[in-house]
Amino acid sequence: MYPHWDANLLIVGVTVLTVALVTLVHYEGLVLMSRWLYRRKEGERRRKVLYGIFGVLALHVVEIWIFGTSTWLLLMYPNTGTIAGVHPPHLFDAVYLSAVSFTTVGFGDLTPVGPIRFKVGTTALTGFVLIAWSASFTYLEMERFWRR
Repeated sequence: MYPHWDANLLIVGVTVLTVALVTLVHYEGLVLMSRWLYRRKEGERRRKVLYGIFGVLALHVVEIWIFGTSTWLLLMYPNTGTIAGVHPPHLFDAVYLSAVSFTTVGFGDLTPVGPIRFKVGTTALTGFVLIAWSASFTYLEMERFWRR
């Protein structure tokens, strides 16, 4: 299977740390955004929803970049895997792979090969959860600000 246990353990460790970091970024980002939206003028109720949407999108872009950067750095380590068809993998390739994984679109034009697949699969699971969390946040903000 994958005989290089040092690379496997590195991938698992970096994956756990990346998921923790991204989850923390998401949590703190939503808390700050909720407080900021609440302090805005009352007359901007509908605009607050729009600010919330842009804020959530910005959070997801930051999270995708965190996943992409950590994937790219892992690919520099021997025996962690590669991205099929891309040699050497560039930062933007890793960020793109993270974006299509995070959003669970999975175009299939870039394919992880080797142990790095664990991290890419975990990126998809984390993205799915965080996008659902963002949808819940958006719904709650719309309930609070959209109507009187």
